[in-house]
Amino acid sequence: MLRCLPKKKCKIHSPVTLKPELLAPAKNLDVAIAAVNHGADAVYMGAVKFGAREAAGNSLRDVAKALAYAHRFGVKLYLTLNTILYERELNEAHRIAVEAYEMGCDALIVQDMAFLEMDLPPIALHASTQAHSASPEKVKFLQDVGFSRVVLARELSLSQIADVRAFVQHVELEAFVHGALCVSYSGQCYLSQYLTGRSANRGVCAQPCRSAYSLIDGSGKTLVKDKHLLSLRDLNLTERLHSLAQAGVCSFKIEGRLKDIGYVKNVVAHYRKAIDKIFFGQKKPSSGQIYFGFDPQPDKTFSRGFTTYFADGTPQSMASLSTPKSLGEKIGVIQQIGNSCISIKQKIEVRAGDGICFFDKSGTLHGANVNRVEGCRLFLQNLSGATAGAAVFRSFDIAFQRQLAGSSAQRLVEVKMRLEATPTSVCITATDEDGVMVALHADKKNVVAENEAKALAAVKEQLKKSGSFMFRTTCVDVKTEKPYFYAISELNGWRRTVLEQLEQKRQSLYVVKHKAIEQNSVPYPYFKLSFKGNVLNSYAKKFYERHGVTDVSPAFEQEQPQGAATLMTTRYCLLRELGFCKQRKQGKLLQEPLFLENNGYKLRLKFDCKACEMAVEKLE
Repeated sequence: MLRCLPKKKCKIHSPVTLKPELLAPAKNLDVAIAAVNHGADAVYMGAVKFGAREAAGNSLRDVAKALAYAHRFGVKLYLTLNTILYERELNEAHRIAVEAYEMGCDALIVQDMAFLEMDLPPIALHASTQAHSASPEKVKFLQDVGFSRVVLARELSLSQIADVRAFVQHVELEAFVHGALCVSYSGQCYLSQYLTGRSANRGVCAQPCRSAYSLIDGSGKTLVKDKHLLSLRDLNLTERLHSLAQAGVCSFKIEGRLKDIGYVKNVVAHYRKAIDKIFFGQKKPSSGQIYFGFDPQPDKTFSRGFTTYFADGTPQSMASLSTPKSLGEKIGVIQQIGNSCISIKQKIEVRAGDGICFFDKSGTLHGANVNRVEGCRLFLQNLSGATAGAAVFRSFDIAFQRQLAGSSAQRLVEVKMRLEATPTSVCITATDEDGVMVALHADKKNVVAENEAKALAAVKEQLKKSGSFMFRTTCVDVKTEKPYFYAISELNGWRRTVLEQLEQKRQSLYVVKHKAIEQNSVPYPYFKLSFKGNVLNSYAKKFYERHGVTDVSPAFEQEQPQGAATLMTTRYCLLRELGFCKQRKQGKLLQEPLFLENNGYKLRLKFDCKACEMAVEKLE
């Protein structure tokens, strides 16, 4: 039952005075460094355990290295501890949280409310999207119990996000802008646990939503056979970034802690350029200018095709019914099939080494490597499934991948150098774009140069170099009573020393914003929690009871409910996706209930048309 809470709904348009944070995923240290180099303002990565992506865990040693690299540029690092925890895991999770604080992590991303019952040091907590922040009331509750930031449910529209921002005053709002979409409300999916024993809330989702299903009506008739009925396209909100910021979002999040380094380079670079263009002239949350060696193109790394999901309301289509795999960019249509080759009407250049794919007449996806290209003829490793008229996609662009594999971007902090000299001293100062300054003083009997112009040019040339340092010197100012001569080795030594000192000072000046959690008894919006509350330990139960919940059911992972139960709830609706919703409105009723069938499993679908939601249920 919902508590009676004060309602306050209005649309707001917040002035954006700071560029929103670009938050990038990292499955390991190398990817974290690449994310920083390609323009991330913050990085999120998993600890060795409890990171909601079991295959993307990292030692605390690697996290510390990532932190040191990120903080040089003012880039934040958030550690994910967002699985739900068994009782036996509470002490270890607490230890990791304390170590994360001690090494300087900027925040912990958590789902389990057990962390708010622990005696933690004052480290900021972000409520993971698995905390199911889909309503203003839920976000306000998370704000009031002490979270610094809430990661919003992906299903919220721009208008709904504005309503949330109007309802809360202090908490930061983070929203996904790119990457794979969970068809269920995050944190509310139990399909993988039910079918395979692998819990999504424990970081080991088997992704049954990407499998093929048949849609069966109440009479046993097959309406759709062997299609990926629950597989969504990937999110891409490039064209909605300004609107998201106006609605109150301060952090744009890219999904993908299981993605490879090429994907992260490409997508982070794409959003860095987009944000800088949209919010031109406004200060960004981190330091450094990014110099790219390639033109980012999101459709050249993994994607199932793109959707804006519910950003603008309810879209006409959002699924990837034919395949859950990445297709890439469309390059043409098969005109003819020859001996070991196909002829296509090309839209773009294809090269030997590229990977292509196409669907056969039955709708099955086939892939092939291009061995050589002769005009419009592509000689393939195999022609299996090729049919005239089929669309051809390039799933692997060898030239683009080679660009990503190299040094595809460099991040440099701008610095101004100054040399001042008297007959008996030299002072070298370096001031970076953030106003951090260091000075190197040396007592030296200076010798007047015979060639003033040559001496001045030598000073500027040597001091403008930055070598392997994180800086780019934009100007060198020389102020001397007379033109003095300096050996090149001397100038280089001064430059190296002052840049080393500047780098060290930047590191020492980085400040983590700490926030202590003070326990309170702010009422939770509901009196009762079903298994969807994901309460798996005594700490979480104690938390909800302290906040007024009188009936707390155990998590699905601990005790599966008897009889019929909802395994996922989603705003994605098969009736709408397949055109049946329109037929319903025209009076053409389906024989319900409808079922999904796959490998002997039968799941019932229920439709809440008023809320425009679909539920997938296990049978009694």
